[in-house]
Amino acid sequence: MSAADISALVIALREGVEMTLIVGIVLAYLTRIGARRAHRFVWAGVGAAAIVSLAFLGVLNALNAEFKGTTEKIYEGATLLLAAAFLTWMILWMLERSRYLTTELQRGVQEALAAGGAAWGLFLLAFFTVAREGVETALLLFAAPGEGKLFGAVVGFAIAIGIGVLIYVYGRRLDLATFFRLTGIMLIVFAAGLVTHGVHEFVEAGLAGGPTLFDLSQVLPDSDGVGAVLRTLIGYSADPTLLEGASWGGYFVLAWALAKARVFARRFVPTTEVRPAQ
Repeated sequence: MSAADISALVIALREGVEMTLIVGIVLAYLTRIGARRAHRFVWAGVGAAAIVSLAFLGVLNALNAEFKGTTEKIYEGATLLLAAAFLTWMILWMLERSRYLTTELQRGVQEALAAGGAAWGLFLLAFFTVAREGVETALLLFAAPGEGKLFGAVVGFAIAIGIGVLIYVYGRRLDLATFFRLTGIMLIVFAAGLVTHGVHEFVEAGLAGGPTLFDLSQVLPDSDGVGAVLRTLIGYSADPTLLEGASWGGYFVLAWALAKARVFARRFVPTTEVRPAQ
């Protein structure tokens, strides 16, 4: 498996587990309140979200194919920074809301059922919830370094679906707050790598520059082996410029501080369980 496949596997596994957990919460709650027949509306929303996410990935790749030379570097750099910004927003959003995510989803199900248009309500609930994660996944897979990431992505999603099924079928309880906190740390490191890669593209386009921070090309090259894996996962470069190194460290410190602030603030938010409507 190539370094690009490994990064795609990690992305697909993490995002896939998140999606299956969200869908599982909705399906389990519908079963709990005796509305199992409404599962089909949820699956329809999931399917539509998957189509939109794949279409978004296709658009990103199509646009990338239109650019050449310096323009291509600028496009890739901008896309990488956009992916890092979107990922950061999602990390902070999920850290803040993970503690009561189950409650919010259950409330959304009840509101959809109570509104009379249960089919559309459940469809839209599943669609927007999964599409948000799907678009994020598409953006991350596109931004991840390397070519030929399909195999890794498929394996990652397959494992994620298996984990989700086991949790749903066997009723294993998962502490969502802990899950999102631990994976959030991993994603902050990954996003720091995206920022560095984005800056690197601008350096190659001639829009930025600076002295080389260090050169480990002879010791740990980033073109193959362990170095290539580290490059795809954390943004490692064998010979980064000072600007690239500063961008990695600066982003990590800022994102970590914001994440800690969100976790601290979340502790003071009360949570309540949504009881099935009588």
